[in-house]
Amino acid sequence: MNACLSLTAALVVGLGSTVVAHAQTGASTTAAPSTSSTSTAPAQGLTYPVTRKVDQTDNYHGTVVADPYRWLEDDNSADTKAWVQAENAVTEKFLGAMPQRLPTRKLYTELYNFEKFGVPYKEGGRYFWSRNDGLQQQSVLYTARTLKDTPQVALDPNTLSKDGTVALTGTAVSRDGRLMAYGIAGAGSDWQTWKVRDLETGKDLPDTIEWVKFSMASWTPDGKGFFYARYDAPKAGEALTGTNYFQKVYYHRLGTPQSADALVLENPAEKQWGFGTEVTDDGRVALITISRGTEHANGLMVLPLDGHGGYAGAKPIPVTLSFDAEYSPVVLDGQRLIVKTDKDAPRGRLIAIDLDKDWKAKDAKTWTTLVPETKDALSQASGVGGQLLLSYLQDASTLVRVHAPSGKPVRDIKLPGVGTASGFGGKWNDAETFFLYTGLTTPAEIWRLDARTGKAELFKRTKTAFDADQFESKRVFVTSKDGTRFPIFIAHRKGLKLDGNNPTLLYGYGGFNVAMTPGYNVTAATWMKMGGVYVLAVLRGGGEYGSEWHEAGTKLRKQNVFDDFISAGEWLVANKYTQPAKLAVNGGSNGGLLVGAVVNQRPDLFGAAVPQVGVMDMLRFHKFTIGWAWISDYGSSENPDEFQALIKYSPLHTIKSGQRYPAIMVTTGDHDDRVVPAHSFKYTATLQAADTGPAPKLIRIETQAGHGAGKPTSKIIEERADMLAFIANTFGVDVK
Repeated sequence: MNACLSLTAALVVGLGSTVVAHAQTGASTTAAPSTSSTSTAPAQGLTYPVTRKVDQTDNYHGTVVADPYRWLEDDNSADTKAWVQAENAVTEKFLGAMPQRLPTRKLYTELYNFEKFGVPYKEGGRYFWSRNDGLQQQSVLYTARTLKDTPQVALDPNTLSKDGTVALTGTAVSRDGRLMAYGIAGAGSDWQTWKVRDLETGKDLPDTIEWVKFSMASWTPDGKGFFYARYDAPKAGEALTGTNYFQKVYYHRLGTPQSADALVLENPAEKQWGFGTEVTDDGRVALITISRGTEHANGLMVLPLDGHGGYAGAKPIPVTLSFDAEYSPVVLDGQRLIVKTDKDAPRGRLIAIDLDKDWKAKDAKTWTTLVPETKDALSQASGVGGQLLLSYLQDASTLVRVHAPSGKPVRDIKLPGVGTASGFGGKWNDAETFFLYTGLTTPAEIWRLDARTGKAELFKRTKTAFDADQFESKRVFVTSKDGTRFPIFIAHRKGLKLDGNNPTLLYGYGGFNVAMTPGYNVTAATWMKMGGVYVLAVLRGGGEYGSEWHEAGTKLRKQNVFDDFISAGEWLVANKYTQPAKLAVNGGSNGGLLVGAVVNQRPDLFGAAVPQVGVMDMLRFHKFTIGWAWISDYGSSENPDEFQALIKYSPLHTIKSGQRYPAIMVTTGDHDDRVVPAHSFKYTATLQAADTGPAPKLIRIETQAGHGAGKPTSKIIEERADMLAFIANTFGVDVK
């Protein structure tokens, strides 16, 4: 059983990898337009645009905080658009003059240009997998009856727009393999439109579903319709926030308008509830996972279907709505629901919940442990071939164990090396599953696994211009400020001299229970080919060591994440991999916040920084789009204690004028409706107005682009290559 989509996904941004995956505050405010402006600040011959200030202040629990660039929050205003154009002109002039720009883009393109495959899955007697021939703007979804058949195109997103900005966001195939519901989104937006395609004819049916966000679809076994979650259509001029709009579960019956869809579940009293619905393998019920923002804890309900595998209007029955832990359904085996949980087990375990004939869960005291907690963090579980496949993280690398339905250990799956394996999806009666394996210097491989024997055989191995034999990677452990030990993964060309002179790129995330594990990505490969050292840091706040590790990097303890990242940088310097003048830091979304915070705290430790689509205004993030959902990790400025923690590290509010800063290039998209571009706009304006030394402080704003998901290949190459060229230029690296 596949895991339901979580709002956690609303804050994750990728690395440019070929495989690897945010009302009122109670503050009193005053606002009055002003004609004052910042003075221009030169940097290596740069003259930044003049950014108008307004007399805006907010009172947070007795602390008055200025917000002079509040007007930049309106990304649709003529003034903001003019500012974007002016900033992009300065940045483009600077980047265009760099001798590293074109050769870096050429190298990045060469390394990006290889076949990329998604992990196959099977439904209705068909196999499905995605493939990109190398430089296609979007990957194409293929289908075949057998693995030996010539695959046919199921859906080519490249035909949906001229510029390649329309992306496929999800698919759901009916049990008979005849129909496929699919979601699409344009310009990087989180808003999705869902349609239905006849896989035999390749034509779409009239059915159209709108106002979907953070939801997939799940068919009833009778093939007459599917479940999905959506919001009400926003009123004209009104933004969607966690206080005025909320998600609802619907059932769409084929051939009827969306207005006729049956409302399955809503809770106006809990507007922050989000839903993921999935029909069980045996087709008797649908399981509804209920999230609250990006909280790790969730609720779980059972929705009975009729005897013919259809939806007849039944109401969901709670299994648990305590929200005291994670409860992720794995498989329904008879009347026994197997669930992955961290209840009383911070690193995870499997439990069995008995359901009576009316689908009511028996008392929690009767729930039994199938697979107890281990020293390794249980990251994923699935039920395939009548067995339980459990993926663990062992110091941030994957370990896969197979257990019988009783919980008894059967075998470990041998993986190609120390790296990341993902996939292992399928149904309880399937004889096979597929998984992807990758490492920092190992491009993705797709493997087919016999679920009953444990035998794995290679299905797809891509050929790239990256010669892995010339490079090496290793895992070492670093001690943080408070004595906490954490791993970092280091990759570079073989024969590296530890003379403190190597250009080094340090990447981190550290949040939302998201595990950072080693995987091949073109950004790292290009940097290594340029002679650099690439480092992935495993920080608190992530999910690499279970819920306690995650919680140690949240709210009042968020500083732990920054301390870890700073300690990783200090370790690299102390062990003569590099020096501060040649150490760059990069991260996206929550990782952009990370970069902004550590640069403000230790500007002396870094030579360059690239925060991508970062959460930079920690006092107002919850006021925009999905930002309210991140309070579970960050806290809120509405809370006095949490405000005091936020104001101490908020990148926008902790820029230190009078200190020498590294070269910084901020990146964002003007259509980002996840981490709205105002974060990057206000941060950049503040940075440019401050006295932080001669190094450039630039912003690269992608137009007609959002948070990163579904971004066309050409835009990925241009943005990531510009990032590497900017760092190389700063460090004086000669790119050939």
